[in-house]
Amino acid sequence: MDTNSQLLIERHLGYLPLALRQEMQMEGQIQTIASGVELLREGQYVKVIPIVLSGLIKVIGRFEEKDLLLYYIQPRESCIMSFAAVLDNEPSRVVAITEETTIALLLPSRCIDQWVRQYPAFNRLFYQLFDQRYEELLRTIHLLLYEKMDHRLLAYLQRKAQLKQQKLLQLRHWEIAQELGTAREVVTRVLKKLETEGHIRQLPHGQIEVL
Repeated sequence: MDTNSQLLIERHLGYLPLALRQEMQMEGQIQTIASGVELLREGQYVKVIPIVLSGLIKVIGRFEEKDLLLYYIQPRESCIMSFAAVLDNEPSRVVAITEETTIALLLPSRCIDQWVRQYPAFNRLFYQLFDQRYEELLRTIHLLLYEKMDHRLLAYLQRKAQLKQQKLLQLRHWEIAQELGTAREVVTRVLKKLETEGHIRQLPHGQIEVL
């Protein structure tokens, strides 16, 4: 691993013990991954666990041929579902896709069990993420059970704009429908309603401005 990669690890993961960081540098690999790349498929055994250094990864669950956005992996975070799959030696139950160009430290799954036993800080990293993901999944369930589609769709757009730190989003109607587990026609109708109410503005070429 080159000097730049070492600096990235120090900058983003400097809170971890030095010995663990050195092992991560030795065993891991830093990659720059383009937007829209599927890092993990449902049913695939996990070979590497990503820690995001910059960029954004979305994690999607598939239920009876419908997709549903579960959560995002932001910088300094990892995928708790991949972590669990590695520890249990089970195939992945989720799909992970880069939301934008992402730099990630890819940790080989063969090292995870040893690091879990050897470094309490490594455990804390993932258990903190577990708590965070649990809260996010509870919010998702609440939206599904109690909120109408217009509230769900607006919350989805506002969250995406917050994570990307920009109000102008490049999103096709079918993409939104896929992540919310609904039909494209429903998204088109609800977007028009949100635009009429002044929450968003739809622009040419699949752009949506969150107001």
